[in-house]
Amino acid sequence: MGRFKMAALHILGSIMATANANELTLPIEGMSCASCAGRVEKALRAVPGVRDANVNLAMERAFVTSDNALDTAQLVQAVERAGYKAVPVAAAAPAPAATSTEPLEIAVSAALTLPLLAPMLAELVGIYLMLPGWVQFALATPVQFWIGARFYRGAWKALLARTGNMDLLVALGTSAAYGLSMFQWLAQPRQGGHLYFEAAAVVITLVRLGKWLETRAKRQTTEAIRALQALRPATARMRAGGEVREVPVEALRVGDEVLVRPGERVPMDGVVIEGASHADESMLTGESMPVTKGPGSQLIGGSVNGDGMVVARATALGAESTLARIIRAVEDAQSAKAPIQRLVDRVSAVFVPVILAIALATFAGWSLYNGDWSAAVLNAVAVLVIACPCALGLATPTAIMAGTGVAARHGILIKDAQALELLHGVDVVAFDKTGTLTVGKPRLAAHIAADGSHDAMLALAAAIQQGSEHPLARAVGEAAGRVPLAATDVKAVPGHGVTATVDGAGYALGNRRLMERHGVGTGDLARAAQEHEAAGQTVSWLAQLTPEPKLVGLLAFGDAVKPESREAVARLHGLGIRTVMLTGDNEGAARHI
Repeated sequence: MGRFKMAALHILGSIMATANANELTLPIEGMSCASCAGRVEKALRAVPGVRDANVNLAMERAFVTSDNALDTAQLVQAVERAGYKAVPVAAAAPAPAATSTEPLEIAVSAALTLPLLAPMLAELVGIYLMLPGWVQFALATPVQFWIGARFYRGAWKALLARTGNMDLLVALGTSAAYGLSMFQWLAQPRQGGHLYFEAAAVVITLVRLGKWLETRAKRQTTEAIRALQALRPATARMRAGGEVREVPVEALRVGDEVLVRPGERVPMDGVVIEGASHADESMLTGESMPVTKGPGSQLIGGSVNGDGMVVARATALGAESTLARIIRAVEDAQSAKAPIQRLVDRVSAVFVPVILAIALATFAGWSLYNGDWSAAVLNAVAVLVIACPCALGLATPTAIMAGTGVAARHGILIKDAQALELLHGVDVVAFDKTGTLTVGKPRLAAHIAADGSHDAMLALAAAIQQGSEHPLARAVGEAAGRVPLAATDVKAVPGHGVTATVDGAGYALGNRRLMERHGVGTGDLARAAQEHEAAGQTVSWLAQLTPEPKLVGLLAFGDAVKPESREAVARLHGLGIRTVMLTGDNEGAARHI
């Protein structure tokens, strides 16, 4: 169990402890490799009052913490002195993807590079071609100085900061290959010697393509956070002085009274002070069944109010709300550094100068070995190009972002990068029941008539609930199919059920409390109801109220096990991993699953 505890996924309980008033997120522009991230971290940690600073290269963000209030201007200046740009933001919400010209640039680069590469590929099948030098020059120059301009800008910034980065390696390597080709073409134009324009163009095209794919992957991994952000409404109906007015959510304060109408999203965390309803909290709990809400009940921001209107007093807003803490938990996991990534950061700090030294040694060695300085340049270029530390600095954080993003879309919140790294060593897996092992969607398991036709009773229940969005109503509709009856005067009874009129008779459909409210007993069906409830099923009762009160029947709803759950558990057992199930249901329901 020790390894399991280390790798546990810290969800709701630990989410509540993530808020920190002395944390700041800074988007960083201009980073291209792990060395860049290391320099930004070093610059931020040198600012007085900063307790710690972590830079995530894949997210292009710095996360700064301090015991006291942070001076944003000082942090921005420190980043700029290091050769990069920082933009302070109050919240780390990912912005929608902007329109980019990068795909067009990469397509143009590939179109210019392929003709340069074609003669080399043709040699593999015995065809020897050589493009004229001026053609190679015309094709390679736009790639080198237009498509590759970003590498020169990055290299210049690195030199100004007296440091090195991936851009410097690419700029040096491709410039050396391009410059050597220019010299050989101009110095010996008629000898037709081999030029190396294609080497520079291929490297720039492939590195630009790799960077674009990384950026695209990062955008996709932030979709989970965007989806969570979309759960937060922009406005709220605040009640004050006997009046209700619509205000921006940002204008709310703790203690304000907020009116939430049926079908609306709850704009903040609060406690119900008036009214009764149900709330769909599946966005947080995964439970498809709405939760009954009445005076004293807790409302969670982002949940959907059901069939009743309620007034709630705000208890948590903004960064203190449950939804905001869930979002921060996902962001923290994506920005966290696994132990192996910290090792990568230490290596990256000295990577660029070491590679430059190796390239110089390679050039010197080949020059002294055979005196062919053109071969020496090419081999030095090869060292610079092959050593570009893209994968070194981006593989681990991008993998963490992708993993946590996919997990969040499936309702799994991973808060600790170390836990994610140690996950391969777990020996116990704990499953939530509803929505994980089961479908999370109720289905009609049984319908029993007190007297008469079971199908007629089902049709009557479907007519009463026709048009309702309640999960149980949808389950009845799916089981009944086409409904020949029509209900009128349908009224929701929050927390209890619904009443309606069908063919001139009054009916009530809901829980046992609704039956007691109208003085209808459960009679001979009480035992059947107990059996279904013992199996973890929800029981609803149907009664006629007028002209004569009497029980019509019951409906039992259950949650089906997912088809793939059995296979998943069996595969875990095959790996020697023990499985346990966590549920708030009774023991009978748990054993039934």
